[in-house]
Amino acid sequence: MLHRLSADDARFKAVEFSPGLNLLVADTTTSSAETDSRNSAGKSSVIELVHFLLGGQSSKSLATNRALRHITFSLAMDWPLQGSLEVRRRGDNPKVVSLSRDVSGVPADTLFTDGQEVELSVEQWNRVIERDLFGLDGDHPGVSGRTLLSFLIRRVSAHGFNEPTRTFARQAAAEASSNLAYLLGLDWQLVNGYRELNARKATRDQLRKAVNDPVWGRIVGSTADLRGQIALAEAQVERLRAQVASFQVVPEYERLKERADQVSRRIKQLAQDDVIDQHNLEELRGAVTETTDVEVSYLEPAYRELGVILNDQVRRRFEDVKAFHHSVVRNRRRFLEEEIQELTDRLAARRQERADLGEDQARLLRELADGGALEALTALQTALGREEAALGALRHRFDAAQALEASARQITAKSVELQHAVDLDLRERRHQTDEAILLFSRYAQRLYGEGREAYLAIEAGRTSLSITPRIDADDSRGINNMVIFCFDLTLAVLAHRHERGPDFLIHDSHLYDGVDERQVARALALAAEVTEQEHMQYIVTLNTDTLTTAAHRGFNPEPHIRSPRLTDDEEGGLFGFRFKATGKA
Repeated sequence: MLHRLSADDARFKAVEFSPGLNLLVADTTTSSAETDSRNSAGKSSVIELVHFLLGGQSSKSLATNRALRHITFSLAMDWPLQGSLEVRRRGDNPKVVSLSRDVSGVPADTLFTDGQEVELSVEQWNRVIERDLFGLDGDHPGVSGRTLLSFLIRRVSAHGFNEPTRTFARQAAAEASSNLAYLLGLDWQLVNGYRELNARKATRDQLRKAVNDPVWGRIVGSTADLRGQIALAEAQVERLRAQVASFQVVPEYERLKERADQVSRRIKQLAQDDVIDQHNLEELRGAVTETTDVEVSYLEPAYRELGVILNDQVRRRFEDVKAFHHSVVRNRRRFLEEEIQELTDRLAARRQERADLGEDQARLLRELADGGALEALTALQTALGREEAALGALRHRFDAAQALEASARQITAKSVELQHAVDLDLRERRHQTDEAILLFSRYAQRLYGEGREAYLAIEAGRTSLSITPRIDADDSRGINNMVIFCFDLTLAVLAHRHERGPDFLIHDSHLYDGVDERQVARALALAAEVTEQEHMQYIVTLNTDTLTTAAHRGFNPEPHIRSPRLTDDEEGGLFGFRFKATGKA
């Protein structure tokens, strides 16, 4: 159990805890203005500090705030089989946790000691928490002490009150369900298979996207494409192997090779020249087609429409221009036709030259194909080695592509197999599931009456173990919050009963926002009764108006109110002063 939350700053108001129900209350004062808010009193800060002292991450912790980081915060608590323990940690040195006594079991040479005080790294402290508070030792993939604590100490800053089966907004269902399975006494290792399968599926999806990418896809590729590339590469390797096996040295090989190269270059040059001349020929033919006489017969009617009468002198000028243009057109057409003929002759000459060169090249290549020089043999062997290496790489890519494409089928098959195995385990652990279902139902009916249907739906899903707390009621915020209350109380009681969890449960006042005053009173009364029966501790922060309405419904809060009573004035909050914070204090 937790006993005391304190700090070495005199302004900080130490919070005292006792067994059973603990109410940490925030009041308004007579001097409070309408704009004052008890959100600044420090109720949620208590929960943030408990998380910080129990190994929470420091990156976004309240304790690392500029105004608080110099303060050493302390938590006095009972430790299993060890007696009392005080935990200390400060924001300006968040990687180290100080303990009033050595409960770690870590070899002494790995610890920092100062008299009776022991210093652990946060990682070591979390392993000790997992071992002693939750009974987790050795490797336990999928189950984390920090996640388990987050179900027992939900945080508003992490959106922990959004839904019962998640402790933060984007928590994967498979990750949450393996931790819930542990608290409920189910086969969490089997349920963790969902998390591993989801991680495998996520990896496959990323690889699948990479394969579809035009750049990264070249690293693996598809089996269909690779199968064709392998066939071509195998044929190339076989051809080179045959050439190496039958290779013979040919006399005057270098001279023949040089001549063959010259012929090849000339053939390429002729082809390039053909492309240029063919392009020019097409342009010239187009120009011939476009060369036409100008049409002027429309001019005189057009002027007549405008009321202008052309005299004989103007008409003669038109005829002179027309005659001149006819002369230009004839000369241009004659010039273009001569150019076309010249290009046609050149193309024909090159065709003949290419035919002659082709015969010469074929003869040279036949001679060269019979063998080659020693250098050529070496180059041929090098080329063979290169092609064999490329073929090996293609085969490796093909194997990887096959595995990738087969993985989808394997994941689907494994998912079905895992779902069946979890379903079978749930049937074999009927005692554990019935205990959880009946406990949740009893708590819910205490809040809403005996006739209200309430239960836990626990079943093996395709992607995770599905745990759904249900209370037959309207889908209001208040009902949803009480579902979380009953679910958390069920988890905490079962975990404590079977030595899978600590003996405390902590809730923030936000859990009771929007809850009917009758259910608030019944929930607090139920928590007081259950914690006394189970020898546990329930800590809850509340505003006085919420507590007052609960008192009007028959709940007596006075025996459970713990000091201090926080207020919303300048010095009445938890820290004794106001400071700028990123979240609610």
